[in-house]
Amino acid sequence: MSLPLVVFLPFLGAIAAPLFALGGRTAIAIASSVPALIALAALFPHWETLANGGTVLQSWEWLPAIGISFSFRLDGLSLLFALLILIIGVLIILYARYYLKPAENIGKFYALLLCFKGSMLGIVLSSNLLLMMIFWELTSLTSFLLISFWNHKQDARRGARMALAVTGGGGLALLAGILIIGNIVGSFELDDVLAAGDVIKAHAMYPVALTLVLLGAFTKSAQFPFHFWLPHAMQAPTPVSAYLHSATMVKAGIFLMARLYPALAGTEQWFYMVSFTGMATLLIGAYVAMFKHDLKGLLAHSTVSHLGLITLLFGMGTELAAVAAVFHVINHATFKASLFMAAGIIDHETGTRDMRRINGLWRYMPHTATLAMVAASSMAGVPLLNGFLSKEMFFAESLQLNLPGIWAWLPPIVATLAGIFAVAYSARFIHDVFFNGKPVNLPIYPPHEPPRYMKIPVEILVFACIMVGMFPAVSVGPLLYAAAHATLGGEVPDYQLAVIHGFNLPLIMSFAAFFGGLIMYSQRQKFFDFHARFKEIDEKAVFEAIVLRIVDLANGFTARIENGSLQRYGMLLVVSVLAVAAMPLLDLGIFIGETGLSPVDWPTAIAAGVLIICALLTAAVHRQRFYALVVLSVVGLIVALAFARFSAPDLAMTQLSVEVVTIVLLMLALYYMPGWTPVETPLKRRFRDIAIAGIAGIGMTLVTLAMLTQPFSSISDFFLENSKPGGGGTNVVNVILVDFRGFDTLGEITVLAIAALGIYALLKNTPLTPPPSDGEGHAWSRDAYPLMLRLIARPLLPLSLMVSAFIFLRGHNLPGGGFIAGLITSIALILQYIASGLNWTQDRIPFKYHNVIGLGLLFATIAGAASLAFGYPFLTSTFGYITWPVVGKFEVASALVFDLGVYLTVIGATLLALVTIGRISPHSAIKSKREGA
Repeated sequence: MSLPLVVFLPFLGAIAAPLFALGGRTAIAIASSVPALIALAALFPHWETLANGGTVLQSWEWLPAIGISFSFRLDGLSLLFALLILIIGVLIILYARYYLKPAENIGKFYALLLCFKGSMLGIVLSSNLLLMMIFWELTSLTSFLLISFWNHKQDARRGARMALAVTGGGGLALLAGILIIGNIVGSFELDDVLAAGDVIKAHAMYPVALTLVLLGAFTKSAQFPFHFWLPHAMQAPTPVSAYLHSATMVKAGIFLMARLYPALAGTEQWFYMVSFTGMATLLIGAYVAMFKHDLKGLLAHSTVSHLGLITLLFGMGTELAAVAAVFHVINHATFKASLFMAAGIIDHETGTRDMRRINGLWRYMPHTATLAMVAASSMAGVPLLNGFLSKEMFFAESLQLNLPGIWAWLPPIVATLAGIFAVAYSARFIHDVFFNGKPVNLPIYPPHEPPRYMKIPVEILVFACIMVGMFPAVSVGPLLYAAAHATLGGEVPDYQLAVIHGFNLPLIMSFAAFFGGLIMYSQRQKFFDFHARFKEIDEKAVFEAIVLRIVDLANGFTARIENGSLQRYGMLLVVSVLAVAAMPLLDLGIFIGETGLSPVDWPTAIAAGVLIICALLTAAVHRQRFYALVVLSVVGLIVALAFARFSAPDLAMTQLSVEVVTIVLLMLALYYMPGWTPVETPLKRRFRDIAIAGIAGIGMTLVTLAMLTQPFSSISDFFLENSKPGGGGTNVVNVILVDFRGFDTLGEITVLAIAALGIYALLKNTPLTPPPSDGEGHAWSRDAYPLMLRLIARPLLPLSLMVSAFIFLRGHNLPGGGFIAGLITSIALILQYIASGLNWTQDRIPFKYHNVIGLGLLFATIAGAASLAFGYPFLTSTFGYITWPVVGKFEVASALVFDLGVYLTVIGATLLALVTIGRISPHSAIKSKREGA
C-alpha cells in the first residue's frame, strides 16, 4: 500500500492546501511539505531491496477487461526520479514561500504544485502503461495551469497554451504507440512489456510504435523540432520553472526513454531517431543560449541543450552511454534547479532579468553570487563538480561509436562543440551578472541579499553538486547503480565514479571545451555581430500564426457546412452514414437469412400499422406543433406496448415514465413558441429529403432483416445464468444496470446530472414573456391552476411516492429499480408544480435539486468505491440474506445503495431541468403565489 500512498498523498495535500493558506505563507508551506516527507519515509524501507537490483510491485485490479490496473512499480530508476521529484519539490515549496508575494493566491499555487507533483510520481511509479498515460496527461494539464499562473500576463497565457498544445499532441501520439505495444505484447503491464523486447522489435508494427512513443517523449522533453515551447514557458513564476524544467516535467520524456529502453532500444531505427534528434537539440539549445539576454531565457535554452545531451546518450545504444545518461539526469536536476532559483532571487531583488542591466551584483549579493557561480561552473563541466563527471562520461562514449568513415568524427566533434558553448554561456552567466561593471537602471536599487531561508534550497542543491563532484562513489554511487540496473534491465557494465580517470582523450576534450568556451566568451562581441546578421525566428509568432491558420481553416469549413438549419445538419448526417456504410453493406450481401421471418399475429400487425401511421402523421403535421406532439406521444405509447409485448416490462415502464416527462417538457417549451411553423423549405428540397429518408429507411430495414434472420449467439445467456448467483437478483435488467454494467450507469447518470445543470445555468437569468394567447388567438384561461386539478393532485402525491418506493425496493428481483422509481417520483412532484404552482410546491418541498443530484452521485460513487476497500474492482457488488422475526428471510444487496444514487440523481436532474424551464416566465412566481394562497 506504500506506493499508492506515495502517489496520492500530494493530491490529498492539494485538497487541504487552500485551507492552510488562511494561516499565512509559512503555514501553507509547511503543510504542503508534509506529503513529500511522508512519501520519502514510505520509500525508505524499500531501499535495501532496490539496492540489490530488486523490484517492489503493488497491484489492484481496476478495469481488467481493457487491461488497466492500479499497478505500481518501484525499482532503481523510479526511485531515482521519485527522489528528485520529492526532494526538489520540498525545496521549491520552501523557496516559493519567500518568492511569492503575500497578495498572490498562494493556496491555488501550492494546490497546483502538489497536483503536478502527484502526477509526476504517478508517471514514474506506474507499472501499467495505460495508468501511466493518465498521469502523463495530468502533468500536461497541471503544468498548463502552473505556467499560466500569472494569467493577467498575455505571454504567460500564450506560453501555457503552446506547452499544452505541443505536449498534448505528443500525448496523443504516445497513447497510440502504447496501444500498439499492448496489442503486440498482449498486456500493458510493464513487466510483460520489458520482457517482450525481442518480440516487439521483431514485429512489423515496431517502427510505427517506436515513432509514436518517441514523439510523446520528444514533445515532453523539448527535443528538436519541438524544443520551442520550453523557453516560452519561462513566463511562469520562477519556482515553477525551477521545478518543471529541471527535475520534473521535461524529464518525463527522458524517463519514458529510460523506462522503455530494454523493450525498444538496440535497433538502427532507435539509434538514428534518438541520437540524431538529441544531437540536433544539443547544438541548437547550446547555440541559442549563448545569445539570450534574459537570464531565464539563457537557462531555458541551456536546459534544452542538456536534455538533448541525455537523449543523445540514450540514442547511442551502448550500456555505458545509458549509465551516463542516468547520471546526467541527477546532475542536471541539481545544478539547473539551483540556477533557476538563483535567477529568481536576482529577479526578486533587482526587478529585472535582463543581463545587460544586472551587472556587478557580486558587491551587493556575494552569498547568492557564490552559490550561482558554483552551480554555473557545474553546468559548464568544471572539475570537482558533478557536471564534470557526467560530461566526461559523455565525451568517452562519443568516442566509442563505430560509425563508418568520416562519420566516426561527428559525435566527438559535436560533443566538444557543445561543451565549448556550455562553458561560454556559463561564463557569460557568471561574468555578466556578477561582475562586468555596475548595474544599469535597476527597477529595485540597491539590490540586496534575499531572506535567509530563501537561500537554503539553493545551498542544499549546490552542496549536492560539490559532494557528487568530489565524492561520487559515496554520495551517489549506490543510487546510480540501482537506477542503471533498472534502466538496462539486467547486468550493469563496469564503470568507475572517479574525479579524474587519468590523462586520456576525454580529458583532452574537456580541456578543449573549457578553454575554447573561455575564448569564445572573450570574443563574444564578434559572435554577437555574426549572430545579428541572421533574422531571429520568433517561435511564438510562428506557433500563433499556425494556430490562427488552423482556426481560420476550421471556421471556413464550418461555415460551408453550417448555416443554422437543423434540417441541413440532419441531411448531411444521414447522407454521410449512407456514403460510408453503402459499400461494406453491399459486400456483406443484404438478404433474408436462413432462419426466415417470424409469423406476425394480428395485434402486433395492428400496433405496427398504428406506429407507422403515427410516425408519418408526425412528419405531416409537424408545422402544427401541438397536434404533432399528440401524435408523437402515441408513437411513444406504442413503443412501450411493444416492449411489454416482447417481455421487457422494465423497458415498458421506463418508456411510459419517460414519455410523461418528455411530454411535460415539450409542453413547457411549446408554451413559449408559436403554435405553427411557417413553410420555409422549397418543394424540390422536400422531394430530395423524402428520397434520402426513404433510401435510409429501406437500407436500415434490409440490415435489420439480414441481422435478425441469421443464426447468432447472444450474450444474454450469460446474464440470465449469472444474474442470481453473481448479482443476487432475478431481475436481469436491473442487475445489469447496477452490477454487471454499473460503470456505464454511473457515467449515464453523471451525464444526466451535467445536462440538468447545463439547462439550469443557461436559463437561470433568462426571463421570457409568454405569448398573450394560443396559436389560434384564444386568450389563456385566467384560472392558471384549476381547483379540480389541485384537489386530485395533492392526495395522489403520497400514493405515488408509495408506488415509487415499492418499485424501487423490488427492482432487484422484479420489474422496477432506481431509474423507474426516480421517474415516477419526478412525475408525482411535477404534477404538484403543474397543479399548485412553484411557490406553493417549493414551500412544501424545500429541497435544492442541485443537492439532490450531488447526493445521488455521491451515493453511487461510494457504493462503487466501497468494493476497493475489500480488494475488489470498482463497483463490484455483494449480497446476503437477513431473517427478521415478522418479515422472514429476505435479501439485502449492496447494489441497493448504488440504485439509491440512481434514484436521487434522476429525481434531481429531472426536476431541476423542468422547474427551471417552468420558472423562466416572469409571471410564474406571481401566479403561483396568487393561486397557492
